Amino acid sequence: MTQIQLPDIDHAEVTFLVDNYTDLLAPDTDGIKRMRVPPPSAPKAEHGLSYLVTVQSGEQRHTIMMDAGISGECLNHNAALLPLSLAGKFGVVKHRIEDVESMVLSHGHFDHFGGLKLFFQKLGRRLPLVLHPGAFVERRIKLGPETYVPMPSLNEAKLKADGADLDLRSAPSTVAGGLILVSGTVERTTAFETGSPGLESKQNGEWRADLFEDDQAIAFRLKNKGLVVLGGCSHSGIINTVKHLAKTSGTEKIHAVLGGFHLSGMSEPLIEPTVAAMQAIQPDLIVPTHCTGWKAINAFERAMPDRFVLNTVGTTFLFGQ
Repeated sequence: MTQIQLPDIDHAEVTFLVDNYTDLLAPDTDGIKRMRVPPPSAPKAEHGLSYLVTVQSGEQRHTIMMDAGISGECLNHNAALLPLSLAGKFGVVKHRIEDVESMVLSHGHFDHFGGLKLFFQKLGRRLPLVLHPGAFVERRIKLGPETYVPMPSLNEAKLKADGADLDLRSAPSTVAGGLILVSGTVERTTAFETGSPGLESKQNGEWRADLFEDDQAIAFRLKNKGLVVLGGCSHSGIINTVKHLAKTSGTEKIHAVLGGFHLSGMSEPLIEPTVAAMQAIQPDLIVPTHCTGWKAINAFERAMPDRFVLNTVGTTFLFGQ
């Protein structure tokens, strides 16, 4: 396995510009700032995910995005509200969508890449887009013994026309001046994380259970705290993902795990072993979002009440403040 030595960062801001859940009454803390804007404005939610991430080490500061949700409308709407929010106006949340210097795509599912076209139109400039070569595979959902629904697929020519400068990678690598680790293909080591039931891809001309070789996450190492992991849907397993990033970066301590854990629907049997494995990892902060599912989110809250935070769209997590 490729080993990458991550520098420590001093500060980070992670804002969920797209997520499934909204709640205007969720409380703030010193390190968690909800998107509070004057009514009737409010953040919009959809079944998708997008992060705005800024990391700073000394004088070095970089901002990236991971994923873009489904519509692009949700992403652009919430990005426009960020500087108008209470935390944005008072300079507590400093990063802005205009600061983005590159993007990472977690995997080739429509609820993560669907918003790219409108995002690029609004941004008005080209960006490097880091993604796995396997993200272009043809995919479908199996709804019954003989019932299949095709899923939208990524197209290289369309991505380039929209404004993406494609950077295809399958091995672990870095972005943001070497401060953020991109997992590449996640090593599968757990006995129970064996894929996402009902999701298929075309392999060598035949439809089979999707291998999700393109499933990726990102991470950075917070000074004196440990690794902060940001997952997409974690089709390769959130425990596999955390262990893979810890091994790749040579970091034993996991400070925070955020993102979709894909434990909803047919994946609900994985809730119990996943929660138990996460308890063994003992992150200081656990934030299950997006496709984790209501049952699993509640299971994490019951099992890790002092570490759990319920995410809402527009929320910014401040690390190292």
